[in-house]
Amino acid sequence: MSSEQFSPDSVERAKGMPMLGFGTWENEDPEQCTESVRTALDTGYRHVDTAQAYGNEESVGEGIERADVPREDVFLATKVWISNLGYDDVIHSTTESLDDLGVESLDLLYTHWPSGEYDPEDTLSAFAELKDRGAIDRIGVSNFEPEHLDTAREVLDEPLFAEQAECHPLLPQEELRDYCDDHDIEFVAYSPLARGKVFEIDELGEIAEKHDASEAQISLAWLHEKDVTVIPKATSADHIEDNWASLGVDLDDEDIEKIDAIDERERQVDPDFAPW
Repeated sequence: MSSEQFSPDSVERAKGMPMLGFGTWENEDPEQCTESVRTALDTGYRHVDTAQAYGNEESVGEGIERADVPREDVFLATKVWISNLGYDDVIHSTTESLDDLGVESLDLLYTHWPSGEYDPEDTLSAFAELKDRGAIDRIGVSNFEPEHLDTAREVLDEPLFAEQAECHPLLPQEELRDYCDDHDIEFVAYSPLARGKVFEIDELGEIAEKHDASEAQISLAWLHEKDVTVIPKATSADHIEDNWASLGVDLDDEDIEKIDAIDERERQVDPDFAPW
């Protein structure tokens, strides 16, 4: 399945955010990160996700600069780390992120976790201030549970645009997705390939064979059917293109039901400071 048949316009958008993005977690080698971002953008991706904690914002910015794509066509998101969530630290660290990325503003800024220095009033008022200044266009949160989302919505006068959380066939996050649907919050899935575990799931292998596709493409297509934005990480050109080609996978009702029926549950990201 060639990725060449898809243009950036092939990707559905959730209120301006392309629903197939490029993740950069653990893409730490500077040149590799830069080249993978460039490759992704030249392949057709128009949504790039990074974070202060990844240590690669400068490399991501260089990749955007090298790509044959105008900055204004790229939806760029980063996240503020848990040690930078006091009011002044949010402002200062985000300014540093903008400098490292080589951009004047961000399309989306997330709080990375509701942990560490996170305080709903201080943290989110700083995000609102950055939006008022034009430094960010949208406010997001990551790894929040419904109770944290309730509080964030109460504190913010601005709309909460997105929640980013781990989501894949082994962690479908029905409750969290339903909450976001009910409150008009976009749901963004990180680790949508369960850090490679999707290649070990028999049901995905059977559906992949049926569609002459990869298990990764099946997982991404299933999430797309759930109206979830996905940001799969990849470093090699082959994997970048394979994920992009998931746009051409059309799952039928039987496929969806088969994946929905998978009863194995396995969270891949579970640090000690997680809120669950």
